[in-house]
Amino acid sequence: MPHLTIPSPFGPLTLVDSDGVLRRLEWRDAGSEPSPLLNEAARQLAAYFAGDRGGFDLPFDWGDGLNARVRRAMAAIPHGETRTYGQIATAVGAPPQAVGQACGANPLPILIPCHRVVGTHGFGGFSAPGGVETKAALLRFEGALLI
Repeated sequence: MPHLTIPSPFGPLTLVDSDGVLRRLEWRDAGSEPSPLLNEAARQLAAYFAGDRGGFDLPFDWGDGLNARVRRAMAAIPHGETRTYGQIATAVGAPPQAVGQACGANPLPILIPCHRVVGTHGFGGFSAPGGVETKAALLRFEGALLI
C-alpha cells in the first residue's frame, strides 16, 4: 500500500493510501512509498501545521454505520472549536459512550479531528502517543484551548 511519512510538531506521521482513499494516519515513521494523493495530503498537513489551513479536502475512508456518522460529525467541527461527546451523540442519535468508542476507532486523527471532541468535565481520551497531553497540545495549537 502506498504510504508516506512526514514530519510534524507531534513527531513523524505516516499516511496510508489504498485505492485513492486515505485509510490511516499513524503516529510513527514507516518510511515512504508515496502516491499523488499522499503528496497532496502531506501538502495540506504542512499548511495545517503552518497555521494556514483549518480543514482538509481529501478523500477519506469514512467507515460504515455509526463510525461513519461520528467521523462526519467530527469533520464538521470548525477549526478552533470543540464539541462534547454528548453533542455529537445527539447529532448522530447514539449514546455518548458509543461516540467515545467511535472517536477512539478513528483511523485518521488530525485529518478527521477527533481531538476536537471532549468530555463535559474533562478531555476524554486520545489514542496518540502522549494521550490527552497530545490532545491538549492540538487544541492549544488550534486556539481552542487557552491554557
